[in-house]
Amino acid sequence: MLNLVLFGPPGAGKGTQSQRLIEKYNLVHLSTGDIFRANIGGGTDLGKLAKSYMDKGQLVPDEVTINMLESEVNKHSDVKGFIFDGFPRTEAQAKALDAFLEGKGMSISGMVALDVPEEELKERLKKRAIDSGRTDDANPEIINNRIAVYKNETAPVKSFYEKQNKYYAINGLGSIEEITSRIFEVIDAIN
Repeated sequence: MLNLVLFGPPGAGKGTQSQRLIEKYNLVHLSTGDIFRANIGGGTDLGKLAKSYMDKGQLVPDEVTINMLESEVNKHSDVKGFIFDGFPRTEAQAKALDAFLEGKGMSISGMVALDVPEEELKERLKKRAIDSGRTDDANPEIINNRIAVYKNETAPVKSFYEKQNKYYAINGLGSIEEITSRIFEVIDAIN
């Protein structure tokens, strides 16, 4: 089973690359952002709680995120693997994910990290705000806060996977096809 953590700051291209990974490897894509947005759109209690954090550019608390993700994994019994997009974002989440997967006889195959300079991220997010109507991508203060949160709280997860020899950095600059090719090359080597 191929279980990947797709990692990178907001605007790195995780959503775009996830689609290509799904098509090539027949994986189930679990994006915490998409799950949160679905709950927010549906007006659920979890959605209201998640929105209160997301509107400030903050991370949703671990317990809420972990329980929600476990529920999503449990909905899929006969799969070739998962892409975890936007999760784990903290070392505590990474440990909880490992423990949960181990209980199901699975593990993370690797963390694929898209590396993109900060100024390029800001340009991509501005463009995404226009193209997709995501208002959280249009506000420079929220963008700066999201990037700062990523650097301070999320990036340390990298060392968790490095210690397991499961961390793979990918140059996130270039055409979509060039980036996809780099990712496929890494995954084919670990799969």
